[in-house]
Amino acid sequence: MDREDLRAGVRDASPLFLGIVPFALVVGVAAVEAGLTPVQAVAMSVIVFAGAAQLAALELIGETAPLSVAVVTAVIINLRMVMYSASIAPHFRSFRRRIQAPLSYVLTDQAYALSVARFAREGNTDRLAYYLGVAGSIWLVWQVGTVAGVVVGAGVPPELGLSFAVPLVFLALLVPAMKDRPTTAAGIVAAVVAVAAAGVPYNLGLLVAAVVGIVVGLAVEVGEKV
Repeated sequence: MDREDLRAGVRDASPLFLGIVPFALVVGVAAVEAGLTPVQAVAMSVIVFAGAAQLAALELIGETAPLSVAVVTAVIINLRMVMYSASIAPHFRSFRRRIQAPLSYVLTDQAYALSVARFAREGNTDRLAYYLGVAGSIWLVWQVGTVAGVVVGAGVPPELGLSFAVPLVFLALLVPAMKDRPTTAAGIVAAVVAVAAAGVPYNLGLLVAAVVGIVVGLAVEVGEKV
């Protein structure tokens, strides 16, 4: 493994840590607010490792929604990883499955974007080393940030709950993503549906909103190409 490419991956990912750390802190706090024990909160972060999906699931868990609803919602939010995987897979086709599996586990939006850009720009890059530098460092920072958030959340008195931080983070993620007509339409429609369906039993409103938003976004994108 090329150590220089490994260091390059860490170096390229490091500017992103400024955004990842506060996001991870909020996820840790949200986990405690949702009623998870510190061990459960950290275990969820390690096993799931999916920021927006974790927040959505924690929000539903905090509202006592059925576990199945929380899981399905998280899966729908993470469907984009299927496209990322299909796109980046050719770069790791020569590796064995026992190596590919851990690589898929640490796949994130940032790891995908940085890696495919590097592979396209510099063909002689040690792909495994660079990807691990990016994805591995992001994973480590995320876990440390989540643990810190759990510690902070566990030390905050119930009357000073920090649940307001979750919608603020979602807004911070949503606004920059609405950069074209499909994503803007998806975001607006999903928001309207989520508010309208707030009273749906078992907190299914969020799941319905996510599905409708995705469908609308895809429809607008297809309409633009016709």
